Amino acid sequence: MPAKSRRSAVDALTVSLAVAIKRLHSRLREAALGSSGMELPIAQLAIIKHLRDGGPTTAAVLAAAEHVSHQAIAQNLAALKQAGLVRTAPDPTDGRKSLVHITALGNRLFDSAAASRNAWLAHAIEQNVPAGERAALERAIVLLERLAAAGRPGSSPGA
Repeated sequence: MPAKSRRSAVDALTVSLAVAIKRLHSRLREAALGSSGMELPIAQLAIIKHLRDGGPTTAAVLAAAEHVSHQAIAQNLAALKQAGLVRTAPDPTDGRKSLVHITALGNRLFDSAAASRNAWLAHAIEQNVPAGERAALERAIVLLERLAAAGRPGSSPGA
């Protein structure tokens, strides 16, 4: 296949993948409505999950873990604090820093949003991905994870 044709095919694949990911992201966000009716964007759900899994941490650590700028983390944390889902407290080992903690409300909302999102996704997979195609979905997830890690320290091309 000539280089121009290969480039055109990659460009078409790029657009198709970006559109599919955006649509899936939107559907996951819609499904992650908590029982309170409060929408929890995926980025904020990821922050709360990180805090649940790893405990209190700094905004800088969250930004690095979520692969976003300090400004993006600050905006998400401000929204989460305003909603009462996280709180900050001085770092006991370094008073110049603050640690971000998840609140009880944050835990409850996370549980609700995650359950709603996971139930929707499980149903969507059951209804739209035949058993014979599930292995292909698993391989696609591995590829998507590889794409998400591309260019990050520690990622290896083609791994």
